[in-house]
Amino acid sequence: MQPQAQPLLSERLDLVPLRVEHAREMAAVLSDPALHTFIGGSPSTPEALRARYERLVTGSPDPARTWWNWVLALRDTGALVGTVQATLAEGGRLAEIAWMVGTPWQGRGLATEAARTLVDGLREQGVRTVVAHIHPEHHASAAVAAAAGLTPTGEEQDGEVRWRLVTRGGQYTQGVFRK
Repeated sequence: MQPQAQPLLSERLDLVPLRVEHAREMAAVLSDPALHTFIGGSPSTPEALRARYERLVTGSPDPARTWWNWVLALRDTGALVGTVQATLAEGGRLAEIAWMVGTPWQGRGLATEAARTLVDGLREQGVRTVVAHIHPEHHASAAVAAAAGLTPTGEEQDGEVRWRLVTRGGQYTQGVFRK
């Protein structure tokens, strides 16, 4: 059995492991077509998102990969505002991450806070390399990646720039290595 995502906490957010029951609220959170400008596709209906969440919580069919997914809940209200995810590979030493915050909650630093918390949590779980793929024109997402300690590699995959953070021992916390 693959290890499960654990709750993570930041200053304003609870990163709650994804449950199928989150689908209806998250469909509303992620309903703005503008969220798909750089990633393609379109917003999912509650039913389609529920089916996707059912697959995600079941886990990766590839035993060499582990899927960890969280919803972002504002601590003061409990409202869901976005998601973060990590796909672990190489025995848990590599994580590919992504984040999305609903349009009404953007511009408040929540994506940065969530990404930093995710990277810190992954580091505590033994992840040594964190990767994100970001469209070269998605400046807000690039800023989030940079704030979480990732740097662009110059490599591209499917039209997106590969960003990477390689930890070197000690504890990585919000852009600073601590021994």
